[in-house]
Amino acid sequence: MATWAEFVAASPELAAKVRERFDSGTNKTIATLRRDGSPRISGTELSFSDTEAHLDMMLGAKWHDLTRDPRFAVHSPTLEPPAEPTEWVGEAKMSGVVVPRDPPTEGAIPDAAYFTLDIREVVHTRVAPTGDKLLIESWHPDRGYELREH
Repeated sequence: MATWAEFVAASPELAAKVRERFDSGTNKTIATLRRDGSPRISGTELSFSDTEAHLDMMLGAKWHDLTRDPRFAVHSPTLEPPAEPTEWVGEAKMSGVVVPRDPPTEGAIPDAAYFTLDIREVVHTRVAPTGDKLLIESWHPDRGYELREH
């Protein structure tokens, strides 16, 4: 299991960019898998502690999907891009599997589910300062940090 803390320790600069993107708004987008294997896109909230990334949710469709198949992908809030592409702060994505966790000792919501993320991939995408290509930074627990230009 790769925790948020392990990712931060392995790639602190990328982790700071990803955290900033996820903290830029409340509503994130999560992809889960329905019973028939087709994808489901839903709004969700994601929070961070010093050591873990968390998904907490009501017991609805997303929860059913994740208890049946714990694989997920989550996207940072989508912000309107600026007129100048090189000023775009980019977007962040994480994927992996959810691991059930105990409810918080304070503020737990009845009929809610609490998960920790076992991170398998983190990606931050932005426009290069030259404006002529995308810079794609990624981290995987087995491969570490990578930078690709497209």
